[in-house]
Amino acid sequence: MDRLPGRLIAIGLITVGAFVIALNMSFITRGSDSSERVSSATPHLEEINLERETMFYERLENNAVRCNICFRNCVIQEGERGFCRNRENVGGTLYNIVYGKPSAVMVDPVEKEPQFHFLPGSRILCLGSAGCNFRCRYCHNWHLSQRSIEEIGHSGPLPPEEVVNMAKRQNVPTISFTYNEPTSLFEYLYDVAKLARAEGIRVIFHSNGSMSPEPLRALLPYVDSVTIDLKGFTDEFYEKVSDAQLAPVKRTLEIIREEGVWLEVVNLVVPTLNDDANDIRRMCEYINDTLGADTPLHFTRFFPNYRLTDLPPTPVETLEKAHAIASDVGLKYVYLGNVPGHRYNSTFCPHCGETLINRYHFSVHGVHMEDGHCRTCGEPVSGIWE
Repeated sequence: MDRLPGRLIAIGLITVGAFVIALNMSFITRGSDSSERVSSATPHLEEINLERETMFYERLENNAVRCNICFRNCVIQEGERGFCRNRENVGGTLYNIVYGKPSAVMVDPVEKEPQFHFLPGSRILCLGSAGCNFRCRYCHNWHLSQRSIEEIGHSGPLPPEEVVNMAKRQNVPTISFTYNEPTSLFEYLYDVAKLARAEGIRVIFHSNGSMSPEPLRALLPYVDSVTIDLKGFTDEFYEKVSDAQLAPVKRTLEIIREEGVWLEVVNLVVPTLNDDANDIRRMCEYINDTLGADTPLHFTRFFPNYRLTDLPPTPVETLEKAHAIASDVGLKYVYLGNVPGHRYNSTFCPHCGETLINRYHFSVHGVHMEDGHCRTCGEPVSGIWE
């Protein structure tokens, strides 16, 4: 994830840098990256209320369980946690230990997601917590995603009902799960989404795209839009940079399109690692042919962070070349991110070239559409506009 939290809602949190943590923190003994070894007798079990059994898991012999929420299918022994650090086996029952305990709660413009074809200029109530099932070397939100809930703290309890009520009080039309990987918060996302749908509040989430098909299909009926990071288009890049796999992400993209949920795709372009023009062309052809030419694609500028600080920021010229490749392939809506003020922050009519949505970075300065159509030529523009 390369999105940073924005405006903080006052719910008893303090900020450290650009991030939000709770005042009271405890710590656990770390195991390997594949699990967190926590004794069932340790004090943290009293501090973290195990109130939500996870969905999509199976019980195995000797109180072990297999989590089926993502492609890793972690086998978790009693007293341990899965790769994402958020799903703990207690006595043969798997619990989501961050349920109702967000570590960051913000109001942001929807453009930060980025969602450029979804209620432009509107605000979103953003939630994030600890944990992720990837290990991206460049993660901008590593303070959240690459730590456990004990290390960063939380604001809890913030149950789903209160999240929906908070959106109402703030007069925010959309709730977003972002900052860290929503797959690791699945039950929280699912319960909030169901309640929000019943109350007429929209739900979006920003994901690495690694959720397994069954939970994804169960969730999507309650979701209005999804942003997926397509981090590269080679297995080598995913394995080397994210300790992950490309195939599950492609499967997720295709399921979202099949289910008719609005989709926007982000590609963070990292110098020397995923900026090969041939790979970018193959990725754009895949999006065009499999997901559709109207799928917005955001090429985002890399800046050194976390464990990948030996590379320079992405040259703007590299992003512009990627934009030209995507346009040549036939994609209608291509954007450049992390380049404030660039022409390709804005949306243009694919038929007549008129500026449809004038943006400066995440700020909307004019919308020149009517009922989802270009005011100049009448071309329909794909997206969710009201």
